[in-house]
Amino acid sequence: MAKWKKLAHVVYQCSYHIVWTPKYRYRILEGEIAKIVEEKIRAICEWKDVEILEVNVMKDHVHMVVSIPPRVSISELMGILKGKTAIALFKGKRKLKKKPYWGNHFWSRGYCVTTRGMDEEKIRRYVKYQEENERIEENNSKEYGLF
Repeated sequence: MAKWKKLAHVVYQCSYHIVWTPKYRYRILEGEIAKIVEEKIRAICEWKDVEILEVNVMKDHVHMVVSIPPRVSISELMGILKGKTAIALFKGKRKLKKKPYWGNHFWSRGYCVTTRGMDEEKIRRYVKYQEENERIEENNSKEYGLF
């Protein structure tokens, strides 16, 4: 079971599986390029207080499993990740910018994201029976003269 995290006014467990690809799904994420991408991803996640549970840079896509604080949206994180890594790649590997197919865009436009977390059926049961459980707890506390 994943750990719950705390901020000043929130307790959360926001874990996501995110996948994205280079433009045209070119198989270019290897060697020095893959190293730059992974280093930049780790630096950005540390800066945004995003915990990386898993990261894997494949030749034609990137997989990440992360825990994101509620103050950071998925779209904001992905915009920063894709933007900053592309800038780093174009600065560090000037030959990439000369290729006519990149056009100042390294990553494809979209990404895939799915949530990870507790069992859906367990959550449904909890929500369904929550009122009944609260009523029982309230009655028990009255019997013992707590309120």
